[in-house]
Amino acid sequence: MEFREKIYKRLSGVIHPELKQDIVSLNLIDFFEENENELRIGLLFRRKKDPMSGTVRKMTELAVREVVAEQKKVEVFVVEKEENPEKAIDGLALVKNIVAIASGKGGVGKSTVSVNLAVSLAKNGYKTGLLDADIYGPSLPKMFGMEDFVPDMKKVGNKDFIVPPEKYGVKVLSIGFFVDPSQALIWRGPMATGAIKNLLQDTLWGELDFLFIDMPPGTNDIHLTLVQNIGLSGAVIVTTPQMVAVADAVKGINMFLNEKIGVPVIGVVENMSWFVPSDDLNKKYYIFGRGGADYISETMNVPVIGRIPINEQICSGGDSGVPAAVSGNEALEREIESLCSFFIEEFSKTSETHIPHIVETKN
Repeated sequence: MEFREKIYKRLSGVIHPELKQDIVSLNLIDFFEENENELRIGLLFRRKKDPMSGTVRKMTELAVREVVAEQKKVEVFVVEKEENPEKAIDGLALVKNIVAIASGKGGVGKSTVSVNLAVSLAKNGYKTGLLDADIYGPSLPKMFGMEDFVPDMKKVGNKDFIVPPEKYGVKVLSIGFFVDPSQALIWRGPMATGAIKNLLQDTLWGELDFLFIDMPPGTNDIHLTLVQNIGLSGAVIVTTPQMVAVADAVKGINMFLNEKIGVPVIGVVENMSWFVPSDDLNKKYYIFGRGGADYISETMNVPVIGRIPINEQICSGGDSGVPAAVSGNEALEREIESLCSFFIEEFSKTSETHIPHIVETKN
């Protein structure tokens, strides 16, 4: 690993006490100069007189000395500039909470849950955003009826930012807005994770109460990149009642709860809990069995915050771009509204004790 890369890796663990993000993600490093005998780093804060500047400067200096030791003289200083519009804008700066919607297994309806939870929260007055992080199989453009949409760009300072579209009160962004949907993305891991970081940090999300990230299935590079580069407020796990899905969901929970990651699991959502025929809404057929989410709740000490049935209107709504949360089907909307209420209830509990942080990993 190159010297500069080692320095930046260590600095990704220096957290701004007020903004709760690391100085690398916040793009506060304005100046980096090294020679044989000296290393100089300049920090440029968004506010001209940031009350945390002295603390952050000292933390930065200590972090750099851990890497440099006695090899070089270290100087960390605060850059004074009258204006810096590019640095003043950070796509995630006004996002209060970032929540991952994840599953260990594909095909359990994670995107369905993501869309309907985000739309339901927006209906209830929360400022909400949703990022499609499934690089290889983006589905949100279709589920929002925006398959042909191309986002606008806005230049701030010397940098171009993506302006996310808004539908049903939710700001939405997906790699699907930028690629041909008929073509498969043949990207290695670093390209995919780099794309996710760009979509997150180079988008003008504005002020949001919640930014949901619709994660790809499994526990892979993208998951690790997100916990290493942004402070997740929590995760929601989606499963079906089937034990084969439950087993993978448990793996996903264990990943987030791992002591090196420490992201709280807000709750489990059981999708496809039962089948409701459209000609008789009082009947329930448990096609995929029963008790999957309850098993997870009992063994992992994670609450069940929602159960969503199989229904023709959920399927057709996903294809037509009309989520169940705004479908006009009272029974379905009640189920989604219940999920929304339990999510807020459980999130408020975890937010009292969890401080979002950047995970520092070692090679």
